[in-house]
Amino acid sequence: MGRGRVQLKRIENKINRQVTFSKRRTGLLKKAHEISVLCDAQVALVVFSNKGKLCEYATDSCMDQILDRYERYSYAERQLVEPDIESQCNWTFEYSRLKAKVELLQRNQRHYLGEDLDSLTLKEIQSLEHQLETALKQIRLRKNQLMHESISELQRKERAMQEQNNLLAKKIKEKEKAAAEEVHNWEQQNNGLNLLPQPLPCLNMGGTQQDEFLQARRNQLDLTLEPLYSCNLGCFAA
Repeated sequence: MGRGRVQLKRIENKINRQVTFSKRRTGLLKKAHEISVLCDAQVALVVFSNKGKLCEYATDSCMDQILDRYERYSYAERQLVEPDIESQCNWTFEYSRLKAKVELLQRNQRHYLGEDLDSLTLKEIQSLEHQLETALKQIRLRKNQLMHESISELQRKERAMQEQNNLLAKKIKEKEKAAAEEVHNWEQQNNGLNLLPQPLPCLNMGGTQQDEFLQARRNQLDLTLEPLYSCNLGCFAA
């Protein structure tokens, strides 16, 4: 006996509804993957459960690229069909597009932080892991490059400081040598002056003192000669 046709209506039993959703979701994702591989088509599938849980599939995990392509195609087609569309509708569409893109970026950010991973399939988790490993390699490469540049800069500064220290040490040695030569020359000059004969002491008088000294000397001579004059005069008197 063949299987009866399932009537399409809402399943009232919560457990049966959840089981049916899980089975149909798995089958839908499988069909989307098959058509993507067999027909070389770009497929994007987005499913929200009644509790708001997201389930998605994209060819080669390129959901952003497929959505951007869909938005460009949809916008261009709408412009051709309705060339006189009002600007308010354009703003509404742009708002919806940007809102969807922001939600997608926020969801990807949560995935990169390790959150909300229950809705991802094994292939999507492997793709996420590969993206994180690639990003980690790039970060480490950049970090090593910055560390190498920092070390090179410190080595350059060290060489410059060493050259400056050598120059200062050379100048100090030159000044010490010149000072030692000056001290040596000064000592030789002092030794030469000590060997010369010392001058005799001389009487240094002013003009007035010298005149007084000469006058006193004349008086002494006059006193000495005065008895001689007296004797000579006495002889002439006799």
